[in-house]
Amino acid sequence: MFLSQYMLSNLAIAAATAGNPDWGLGGPTDAGDYNSCPDDTDFFRQDGGGWGTEYGQFFMSWYSRMLLEHGDRVLSGAASVFGHVPGVHLSAKVAGIHWHYGTESHAPELTAGYYNTQHRDGYLPIARMLGRHGAVLNFTCVEMRDHEQPQDARCQPECLVRQVAAAAREAGVGLAGENALPRYDDAAHDQVVATAQEEQMVAFTYLRMGPDLFQPENWIRFAAFVKRMSDAGSSPPRSRQKTTEDDAVSVQG
Repeated sequence: MFLSQYMLSNLAIAAATAGNPDWGLGGPTDAGDYNSCPDDTDFFRQDGGGWGTEYGQFFMSWYSRMLLEHGDRVLSGAASVFGHVPGVHLSAKVAGIHWHYGTESHAPELTAGYYNTQHRDGYLPIARMLGRHGAVLNFTCVEMRDHEQPQDARCQPECLVRQVAAAAREAGVGLAGENALPRYDDAAHDQVVATAQEEQMVAFTYLRMGPDLFQPENWIRFAAFVKRMSDAGSSPPRSRQKTTEDDAVSVQG
């Protein structure tokens, strides 16, 4: 975890306020490096890891608060410029960090500033922050399925999408989606359509638009996918009856 001089100064103040100034000297020193598995580190391991200690909870709370406050400032600025422009809707991208989601600590999410573990919902505070600015929560990995991912990485993209969608519903903010990888197969399309309808997504952006998309077989499947998404946006969700009039599909390269 890289901490700038500004963040270190802020951490020192937070630690002193908490009555433990030593906690403000820097971040965890036992969290491993970029390629470490959670259980190979003292801070993120499941049994007795530092993330669950009083210090770990203090640090992760502070670290995630820095991200939330940054998002709050950026969206405040964006709302001041675009908030009253007709037809303009603010949206904030939240990264889909699904690897090691099946562990207790959710180490990759913690290092990104998302204080989400098996015992704490880290996405509801983000959704509520977006809600204060009327912004849509834009999430990724909508095309992925759990069983397609490397089992040793404990990836659970479907579980993650469901958690984020639940946070958006509770906070009363719209949920938009994206695909994370270039996928041209029916299985990926099926997953996107089902998720868009079940979770009442207000928009979907198709990413990774390259030459392969325009291969005849891929293009035929993509055209059918776009029609299915349009039909799904105009029909009642399978699990809930409320729909939105702003449903949209966009394509980006």
